[in-house]
Amino acid sequence: MIFLTIGTHEPFDRLIKAFDEWYVSTGRDDDVVAQVTDRATYHPKGFDTVPSLAPEPYKQTCERASVIVSHAGMGSIITAMSYGKPIVILPRRGHLNETRNDHQFSTAKKFANRSGVFVAMSEDDLGATLDSALTETGATGTQNGSISPFANPSLITALRDFIQFS
Repeated sequence: MIFLTIGTHEPFDRLIKAFDEWYVSTGRDDDVVAQVTDRATYHPKGFDTVPSLAPEPYKQTCERASVIVSHAGMGSIITAMSYGKPIVILPRRGHLNETRNDHQFSTAKKFANRSGVFVAMSEDDLGATLDSALTETGATGTQNGSISPFANPSLITALRDFIQFS
């Protein structure tokens, strides 16, 4: 099952449209749970959406997901980490008026080399990024592509060195 979530406040039609085009063009038959605000203007052809999920169904959906697809928000990334699920992220862009600035673009660049985080820097990259995530995780969300709930080892080492020498 693929969990597509953009949150419940701001629409992200660019992500929903790109995911929908990939999903329809590949002929996939994966279950898709898509949490998409009712303020969205794009309505997918290949799957249904819900405007929000209560906490318990949200938790259950995360647990069942083979991969999470989302914007590059820290809440989404931390959620994927806490469930050990791979995540495909597409950053909202400030110049497209999807967010107030390009902080998600910076987040995506920072997480691009982290195991279990698959970054599509543009909607044109989303399909190939999804294919990579599903291939690397074996569509189970538990193999090499899973995301670790722990900090990057280089950050842990830097913190230990700082504490040790302070």
